[in-house]
Amino acid sequence: MKITKIETAIPREMMPGLLALRIETDAGYVGHGETYYVPEAVAATIHDWMSNRLLGADPLAIEGHWRFLYERATNFGSRGCELRAISAIDLALWDILGQVCNQPVWQLLGGRAQERVAVYNSSAGSSYTSNRSPSRTNRDFHFWPGYGAVGEQSPLNDYWSVVNNPVDYAKELIDEGYKALKMWNFDFAAHKPGGALHISKEDIETGLKPMRAIRDTLGDQIEIILDGHGFFQLPAALRIAKAMREIDPLWLEDVIRPDCIDTIADFRTKAGVPLAVSEMMISMEDYRLVLEKRAADYIMIDPTWVGGISQTHRITQLAQAYNVPVSMHDCTGPLTLLSGIHVATASGNVAWQETVRSHIRILYPELITEKIQVEDGYALAPENPGIGAQWQPAVFSSKNNYQVSQLA
Repeated sequence: MKITKIETAIPREMMPGLLALRIETDAGYVGHGETYYVPEAVAATIHDWMSNRLLGADPLAIEGHWRFLYERATNFGSRGCELRAISAIDLALWDILGQVCNQPVWQLLGGRAQERVAVYNSSAGSSYTSNRSPSRTNRDFHFWPGYGAVGEQSPLNDYWSVVNNPVDYAKELIDEGYKALKMWNFDFAAHKPGGALHISKEDIETGLKPMRAIRDTLGDQIEIILDGHGFFQLPAALRIAKAMREIDPLWLEDVIRPDCIDTIADFRTKAGVPLAVSEMMISMEDYRLVLEKRAADYIMIDPTWVGGISQTHRITQLAQAYNVPVSMHDCTGPLTLLSGIHVATASGNVAWQETVRSHIRILYPELITEKIQVEDGYALAPENPGIGAQWQPAVFSSKNNYQVSQLA
């Protein structure tokens, strides 16, 4: 069996940061993968040189392809779009292997270690990472990480709800079975001039207000997570952490800018609340240092940024050796979410999977063929062979910056 075609597309009208990938074989199997951010750079990386390794090669040699592409990329810098490209390819190759074996990926990773995976809801919505917003006039909209718009009141716009109507929003999640929610209600302060360096007491009170409302009305019925999107330097991060102690959060995530692991370790020592570190980490060495320096209470992984299912599985096992649980990231794409669920199902060390209700119910069905199952606060493992879903045919259209590399 040989790889005969590699296709990429960027569905700008739905998720302009998303890169969709298909890998076809001469045996009729088609693997599906993705990554998020810098999609044009990732597509260029795949078609410029990675396709030269893959076209005509055995698609089942997953580890061999991973090592070759990673080791060649390290010659000029393997972080960033190179590792994102490897991630997308790795997902597609695991998808093909699962189809060949007629098994879901989690079965090939060692079988079921968890019957279901606990999820939390990130308080995003149609206006945060997609173009699905009533106020969007520029369809080719660029998203800066951590700068998503609150938007307007609309069905499943949880970013608006958590800021403007937090108690009713939290009640709704509790009724649906969610055990935790994530908020990023200090981002506004970071966006001010000098906001990363100093956060005022007034801004602290503004950020705490919706959290206090949830705690005062609902007590501890739902866990609260704070995401800082990596905005703040140490003094501002410590002021936020000190204020958050009254909320008793499940964790603080990327409140401190993740440039220096020594500083993150110092922050963890002083914060007085648990830390999750970090979807912004990319390499195995990043995670090794975080674990070695005792800088995290949870390890946060985005499967399509760190190197795909292969590397996510390795990092999860590494964290288990330190007795540090893992949480999987997704605010970015349906196959990223499915990849996290596969690894979590096959691991006893994944405590949480991030989800976004509006994405699962509104956006992802326009992108993939299968519905992602979340019931009573838990994600159910896909039973279909491979990754569990295929790209909708409309994703790979000429209007979506469609590109192809194939055997002559």
